[in-house]
Amino acid sequence: MSNSLPYLAHYAAHLQDDIQHLLSQNKLGDWLRTRYPYTHDIANDGELRDYAISLKNQFMKKTQPLSKVIYDSKIHIVNHALGLHSYVSRVQGGKLKSKNELRVSTLFKQTPEPFLKMIVVHELAHLKEKQHNKAFYQLCQHMLPEYHQVEFEVRVYLTELERSGAVFVK
Repeated sequence: MSNSLPYLAHYAAHLQDDIQHLLSQNKLGDWLRTRYPYTHDIANDGELRDYAISLKNQFMKKTQPLSKVIYDSKIHIVNHALGLHSYVSRVQGGKLKSKNELRVSTLFKQTPEPFLKMIVVHELAHLKEKQHNKAFYQLCQHMLPEYHQVEFEVRVYLTELERSGAVFVK
């Protein structure tokens, strides 16, 4: 089953069966649109930066500032990346300067806001926790209590997106 649903390979067989059933009936996109009838309006890098900084300030005030937040068309789900965070340290004038950057795949420009929030929360959590460990996922759930459910539904979205090419249209 995991070969036909690569984004859902680590989920329980009954969940994969449910998604496979919806796929076979061409109803997966309808299911997603019923659960999430609206897409967000965060259309450009400036708005994305404001959105990410607002979440960061609400939940992670003491972490270092973000120097760059952008939508990135070079991030491909083929690499199993939906967003990226980077931490760059440079010596500048005898001082160590660091920059935190957050990049979100352009796939999330036309999705429901919870999908975008899940990706941003995930990347923000990496500012504090580098590994995908228990503390990392606890931080994600602190910022987005339904994190695990939304992550599952993002994976369902990616499954339908790969099959149909479009799920949510503005």
